[in-house]
Amino acid sequence: MSKPSLPSGTRDFSADVVRKRRFILDTIRTVFECYGFEPLETPAMENLDTLLGKYGEEGDKLIFKILNNGLDNPEKEKNIREEWEKVLDGKSSKQITERALRYDLTIPFARYVATWHQQLPMPFKRYQIQPVWRADRPQKGRYREFYQCDVDVVGSGSLLNEIELGCISHQIFTKLGLPGYTLRINHRKLLMALAEKCGGIDWLVPITVAIDKLDKIGLEKVKDELQLRGLSAPAIGSIEKYLQAKGDGLALLQELSQLLGNEKAAEEGFSDLSTLYNSLKEQGVPVQIDSTLARGLNYYTGVIFEMQAPDSVKIGSIGGGGRYDDLTGLFGVPNMPGVGISFGVDRIYDVLEELQLFPSTTQSSTQVLFFNLGEEEAKVAFQQMQQLRQAGISCELYPEAVKFDKQFKYAERKKIATVIIMGDKEIAAQSATVKNLQTGIQETISWTVLGKHLGN
Repeated sequence: MSKPSLPSGTRDFSADVVRKRRFILDTIRTVFECYGFEPLETPAMENLDTLLGKYGEEGDKLIFKILNNGLDNPEKEKNIREEWEKVLDGKSSKQITERALRYDLTIPFARYVATWHQQLPMPFKRYQIQPVWRADRPQKGRYREFYQCDVDVVGSGSLLNEIELGCISHQIFTKLGLPGYTLRINHRKLLMALAEKCGGIDWLVPITVAIDKLDKIGLEKVKDELQLRGLSAPAIGSIEKYLQAKGDGLALLQELSQLLGNEKAAEEGFSDLSTLYNSLKEQGVPVQIDSTLARGLNYYTGVIFEMQAPDSVKIGSIGGGGRYDDLTGLFGVPNMPGVGISFGVDRIYDVLEELQLFPSTTQSSTQVLFFNLGEEEAKVAFQQMQQLRQAGISCELYPEAVKFDKQFKYAERKKIATVIIMGDKEIAAQSATVKNLQTGIQETISWTVLGKHLGN
């Protein structure tokens, strides 16, 4: 029999990993709720037509489609052979597949708001922490199943929301103890102005899709892709100048304004970025204006964000998002502004692990192991253990009365810091022998103060 395996791009999580992930998730959740956001969960699957066409042509290719049930029915089989050919050609067929695993949390959120907007408080502030699936090529920091942590506001066009989202990202990474991250910001209206300069707004999607690959493929290959898409040589030249613009902060905006001219969209973008940049700087956020940031998804309309891992870790983005002022319009509820950011839990985990930044408290869930010295001793140990549990101290009693060596090894493997031994002598004195496995210190402690001693 062959050894069982996992689907490519997925992972099992051991207890150590789950505890570290929980540290990340609890930190993120605490900050979200501190800013007044409420939790939301949506189904793992959505109707395919809910997802298709929302992520651009590149994103649509990465959607995991789910086969309809009952395809093995002989009556159905006769009618779907031609439909199978469509699916094999990369097209969709409702007779073959009507549902898909969610690609992200933003589109399901927009669908939820469009469905329930009349019952929701506006502006509606929600956070969502759930897995998503993408048929991507697995590599370091990129998986086919991974968690996203989204925080969004709909029903408000105020730039205060973008300022708060920048502060949220900074507070989360500060609490996680992650130094050297950068919050990169740009504005889709600058890219719209660039598209107009290159021949019209219809060029926006090809330009942003190509620019979004800049970090991966380099400038020359971006230019090659733009040429293949049909852009003229002068247009490609303008894009090259745009991507090569230098300067820091407001100086970069000044240089871009000379390149993009007096386009209304550009002026609006410059105004928003200036205000956001200055406000975040005042809050101590390590913010950087980056004109090469594109966020290739079609639904972004304003400020866009990307959180960059420290340069010492070759992972890149650990989160991102932006403003999408008509996302619910895709579902028949127009003119509802929104903005949000998403944190990539799996990439954040990889960064903290590589830099060894996880606190020691995530190492083990059990604080104390009671040794088992026999049936009668175990009964007494169990009573003491229950009292400690009532006091909030996590404990275990080794289930069998085996050699001490085996019980010590169990404690070491589970990274349990303290063991308690209670034999006839200790029970007669109503005390316990307490040994700290990290320091090697061994003490005799009375039952009356055992909880207080271990709680220190």
